[in-house]
Amino acid sequence: MSTAMKVAFCGLRHPHSDAHMRTLGHSDRVSEVIVYDEDSSAVDSAKTNFDKVQQGYTDLDSLIAEACPVGVACLPNDANAGLCVRLLENGAHVISEKPIGSSVESVREVVRAASDKDRTLGVMYQNRYHPITQEARRLIFEGAVGEVTTCELRMVTSQVRFRDPGHWLFDKAVSGGGILSWLGCHYLDLLRYLLGDEAVSVSAMVDTRSGEAIDVEDVASMTVRFSRGAIGSLQAGYQLPISGAGYMGPSYDSYISIRGTHGHLIWRPSNDPPQLEVTSVAPGWEMAPVRTFDFTVADNDAYGGVYGVAFLDGFIDAATKGGAPPASGSDALEVGKIVEAAYQSSEEKRHIDIGRE
Repeated sequence: MSTAMKVAFCGLRHPHSDAHMRTLGHSDRVSEVIVYDEDSSAVDSAKTNFDKVQQGYTDLDSLIAEACPVGVACLPNDANAGLCVRLLENGAHVISEKPIGSSVESVREVVRAASDKDRTLGVMYQNRYHPITQEARRLIFEGAVGEVTTCELRMVTSQVRFRDPGHWLFDKAVSGGGILSWLGCHYLDLLRYLLGDEAVSVSAMVDTRSGEAIDVEDVASMTVRFSRGAIGSLQAGYQLPISGAGYMGPSYDSYISIRGTHGHLIWRPSNDPPQLEVTSVAPGWEMAPVRTFDFTVADNDAYGGVYGVAFLDGFIDAATKGGAPPASGSDALEVGKIVEAAYQSSEEKRHIDIGRE
């Protein structure tokens, strides 16, 4: 086990900041947290509400001077990449909220800074550690579905009106994009992770259909070709008319299906209890070609529950002991390239090839 350490947390007003702070609270890799936000009331609130917070600053230079070995970056997208670079150049390993920056080029600069400083850069794609993700990936890699041919994903959530249309997430100059860069990215990363493959081309249509005064897409439909030939589709949108308010209590309608030459698997992440359905004619499945796996997923109030804490711990272990983090800056860059290609495809009304780094 790694020695517990002091962690710097930057950005207390991000929609996920409180959830990430709770994750740090559950991690035995973290002994102390120092926080930064320009808003002094947010700093005071963190000191009151989170036991591990020992110090807080409204001046970033003061936090940087603490030289914490690990930094967590949660500023708005247009400022977050620059924060990551500063932390990395000061010697910290950094785990960032997705998408790391508001453009592919800004994410690329952060990845380059991590490489130049030999620091570990991670991104909060913690759904990789969901037990169903892990089981589905194992089955795919073991050949249960054969050669993957197509993938279908749906990520539909509550309408923009439930999520504060005036928030920076719906301001393109700050966020860089809408539903794809904020939520669809999770599913695009899961698809890359489940297949162990990279996207090579994209065709997409995106639009703003909510009627709210926003300038980012709130609906998107896209198709992705992977290097080994599989074709994947993603339907995403802020569309559900009934929901709780806020960012941590919305409604979802989600679906993931991976189909191949020997079978398919289906996961409906929005359904409870969690369940994975598998049909296979691969060797070893003859006696029971149709199976359903039920999961009781351990929970706490961390972002992602127990598996979210394991994801964070995996990053800290990679940073302190070496090895790859659970989701790297390069993963964020690849997802960003898919999203940016989708925007380009929609705007130019053509198929877009994705270049390799």
